[in-house]
Amino acid sequence: MAHKNEFQSSGTSPTEPDFLVENHGTIFLLQPLTPSANSWVNEHLPEERLTFAGAVVVEHRFIADIVHGAQADGLVVRP
Repeated sequence: MAHKNEFQSSGTSPTEPDFLVENHGTIFLLQPLTPSANSWVNEHLPEERLTFAGAVVVEHRFIADIVHGAQADGLVVRP
């Protein structure tokens, strides 16, 4: 009998995301969920960034680079 890891047995990831990303067509909402994510936003995104309901509003042409940058710094991003 094969042993299942925590992800397989529970159906949910053991790692909580730092960011959630919502696709709204021409814009994306990047929602920081952890203090680390908030710090990353403050360090890497412009001060004059547009926010909506606590999320950063990002044009579709920039979201991939932002997500890759956050992931490269060890943060977990989920759709």
